[in-house]
Formats: sequence, structure tokens, C-alpha cells
Amino acid sequence: MNTFISKSLTIIEDNIELSALLKSFFEKHGFLVNTLYNGSSGLEHVLIHQPDFVLLDLMLPEVDGFEVCRALQNKYLGKVIILTASSDDVDEITLLEMGADDFIQKPVNPRIILARFRKLLRLAQGVESKNQLDHMLNIGPFKFNLLTRVVSQSDIKLDMSESEFDLFYFLASHVDSILSRDEISRQLYGREFDGLDRTIDNRIMKIRKVIGDNIPYRHLITVRGKGYIIVNSKETECC
Repeated sequence: MNTFISKSLTIIEDNIELSALLKSFFEKHGFLVNTLYNGSSGLEHVLIHQPDFVLLDLMLPEVDGFEVCRALQNKYLGKVIILTASSDDVDEITLLEMGADDFIQKPVNPRIILARFRKLLRLAQGVESKNQLDHMLNIGPFKFNLLTRVVSQSDIKLDMSESEFDLFYFLASHVDSILSRDEISRQLYGREFDGLDRTIDNRIMKIRKVIGDNIPYRHLITVRGKGYIIVNSKETECC
């Protein structure tokens, strides 16, 4: 039985012949494959489609592999394997810090890549099956499930967008701590808060509406001049 049936793979590689060879090989092993030939279109595709795996070359036109890897941080949930002709350990350390999962030296052997995919998949499945509770966070009446990306309030599932879930979970994972807009912006969106962007404030308003947290706020508090804080209230009813 093919382990990778229905697994999706995006190859971002500007060498058309190599891309075609890899695409053919992985399609024969059950992957759904898309190939992109520059960093800009590759990054856009990955963020929109969220494939299970990304095979990313470093030397790309328009936007290089380093920038792609950096831009995927906190926005892409799959696995990234880097294709590189460099043996520079500093490059590898930098990319690991930016979220890369593994490296393959060129010239590439598709079977080696397949073996790395299998290893990454086994590790992910092992973590998942080891203990489902490792992926749960309970704060007051709220329960976050990181595997399903669902949050419930008093055991009632809440209707939240992906971006609202990310922000709400980030605050909840720092319960009883004040988080500034700048810290939220840097950690979640990879950029500094410019003082004018209302994205965070608007999402906070939407989260409050979903959880029924009305003035005076009971769960998600604004600390004037400092930021936001979730308090570990045991109450299950909102005002």
C-alpha cells in the first residue's frame, strides 16, 4: 500500500529538467505535485494551498529560498525540505532556525528525498499518536485543539477563522501575561508593528464578539498603552 496516497507536494525549483524529473518520480509514488519555477510564485502557491510537503531550492529567481523559508514561518504548517548545492553549516543553521525540516545536497537522488519524507511523516504521526493531550490547551472555559485547530467555549465549538484562532491561541498560550501589539505582530506575522496597522485590534474585536466577551471584558482584557492579556478566569458565562 502506498503510504503517500493523496499527499501533496510543491516543488519550487528553477531547473525545469530537474523539476520535471522530480514531478514524474513523486507522482508515481502517489503524490499530488505542483511545480513552480521562481520564489515569488512558489511562496504564493504554498501560502494559499498549504501542501503537505515543500521541496525548496535555495537559488531561485525573484525571491530566493532563504526569503521563501522566512516568509513561511508561522504561516505554513507542512514540512519543508531544502535543496542546496552549499555545504555551508551556517546556511543550514539559519534555515533550521527559520523552520526548515531537512536538507538534501545536490545533485539530488529522488529516492533519498522520498526516504526523508517518510521519516518526517513517521515522526509527525508518532507525535500525534503518542498523546493527543499534548495538543490540547485549556484556559478557563476555553479548550484549544491544535491538531484540529478548533477552539470551544464551555464545550461549545466556536466559529473562528484561521487568523482569529492563531491570535486567540497565541494569547492563551501566554495566559495572564500582557502581550504588546509589537510582540504579537512579530511573532505571528513576522513584522514589526508600525503603530497604524489595525489588523490586530480588528481581530481582537471579532474574537470578543465570537466568545461573547462584552464590556466590562472578562476574558480578553485591553491594558491601555501596553497590549492585551487573557486572564485564566474559571467562569463559564460571559457578561
